[in-house]
Amino acid sequence: MTDRPVDDEALEEPPTEDPPVEDDRSTWQRLREGRRDRLAAALIGVLTLLLGFAFAVQVRSTGTPEALAGAREEDLVSILDDVNAREERLREQISEQRTALEQLTDSDSQGATALAEAQQRATALGILNGTIAAEGPGITLTVLDPDGTVPPSALLNAIQELRGAGAETMQVDDVRIGVSSAVTGTAGDLRIDGQAVQAPYTVVAIGSAQDLATAMGIPGGVSALVRREGGEVRIEQSDEVVVDALRVLDEPQYAEPDDGG
Repeated sequence: MTDRPVDDEALEEPPTEDPPVEDDRSTWQRLREGRRDRLAAALIGVLTLLLGFAFAVQVRSTGTPEALAGAREEDLVSILDDVNAREERLREQISEQRTALEQLTDSDSQGATALAEAQQRATALGILNGTIAAEGPGITLTVLDPDGTVPPSALLNAIQELRGAGAETMQVDDVRIGVSSAVTGTAGDLRIDGQAVQAPYTVVAIGSAQDLATAMGIPGGVSALVRREGGEVRIEQSDEVVVDALRVLDEPQYAEPDDGG
């Protein structure tokens, strides 16, 4: 048997190529990995925003941004939870403060109302006892006494009739009339609470002008009495008269406030 030389090219193995299936599989894997990377990137972006908010709040509250620079993700999440808890506590505190403010406002309103009522009562009492000037509708009654013949009783009747007709306060000349006022003296020399008054006597009274004028004109009343004594009465109604003469109250010698004990 004759040996034949072996062809080197025949002995060489043809080059192997990767199967197409493996190429397709690698492409699919790359697509999946790319999609997963994009999803991870989106999640990381959202987390970054949240952590950024946590950073801002925490830095603002603590003032130590260096301490957060190297914090782990778990630590940052914990910080964010703590910030949320703080926010909730702050909301609760704000709600409590609003409730307290509303209660305080109600108390202030009630106190202001009580104070206003007390001031109104004090003003009313001051007008009644003659320590406060007053104005309002009423009449000006002028008693003419040219001959000095009008007696004290005529002026006293006028004061009493005006009170009976609803006069809330009044003055005669410059003397404020109080609950204990007295008219004394003699015709032509009248005195009210010890102070001399001169004719013509001017009486200013606050109340219903119509009622006060009617009371002065009753037949057989004040006007008739003054005319019978030689005097004359003139009545002028007005929407606004002023009673500005003031009384000085005496200090009580024996009475003192009751403490309610």
